[in-house]
Amino acid sequence: METARVEIVEVGPRDGLQNEEAVLSVADKVELIGRAVAAGIRRIEAVSFVNPRRVPQMAGAEEVMASVPRENGVSYIGLVLNRKGLDRALTSGVDEINVAVPATDGFCLRNQGCTVEEMLAVCDDIAAAAETAGLPLSVTISTAFGCPFDGETPPERVAEIARRAARAGAVEIAIADTIGVGVPRQVADLVARVRDVAEGARLRCHFHNTRNTGYANALAAYEQGVSVLDSSVGGFGGCPFAPAATGNIATEDLLYLLHRSGVRSGVDEREIAATGTWLGTLLGKEPPALLGRAGGFPAS
Repeated sequence: METARVEIVEVGPRDGLQNEEAVLSVADKVELIGRAVAAGIRRIEAVSFVNPRRVPQMAGAEEVMASVPRENGVSYIGLVLNRKGLDRALTSGVDEINVAVPATDGFCLRNQGCTVEEMLAVCDDIAAAAETAGLPLSVTISTAFGCPFDGETPPERVAEIARRAARAGAVEIAIADTIGVGVPRQVADLVARVRDVAEGARLRCHFHNTRNTGYANALAAYEQGVSVLDSSVGGFGGCPFAPAATGNIATEDLLYLLHRSGVRSGVDEREIAATGTWLGTLLGKEPPALLGRAGGFPAS
């Protein structure tokens, strides 16, 4: 019988760092990425090509990409929000492009300076250019479960954005709980709705543990057939444009949950836990992740 597997997309170097007060050097960012690769991570959201004046933690994207370890099977994802960001990404050597499309106007206007409809048009343009460049495109639907400004997100809205992303050429669609308000029942509903319109695109999920539901949501997504999950080493992260949007689910804690449930990942949870502790020293705070404090089980 085939062993159950899941793919982890490590978002710590991007989503994990973008809301932290400390701004890491290029060398520290490269070391963080290198540690993730050494632990077995094969897809990493390494950089974001946003305006560094708005998000100073993301400065130096090109320098980071010039120094990351290049190993067979390792794919580096760059987040872009506009055509200028895409042009930077194409010259930096990323392996994949990710575009974030919020599901609500309130968040889209504050985070990206445009409406959802306008962002979808931008996404169409980016998708066409990425296809010409031969790079796969993923689309992350942020605030898919709820918005700090507009409240509840209609699931029909999420499905429509997913449908348009698939039509634009996205090979992967990620459903993101940006502010950590979702619960497993919503996960099952949204996964089913998005799968119905995804036209064969892979499904991915991105959860935050703001209200302590992130890990339950991740397991629910897996049980609904989603085999690609985002997480952030140490559990750091959040969105600088979303009030009280605290950390992503921690990679090490997610790995413990999956591994003990009989799901393989190819990633060494102890190495990731050690990296989370190391990252905490750089950021000057204790990681939200628990595995680094409690240790694995069995201890040996």
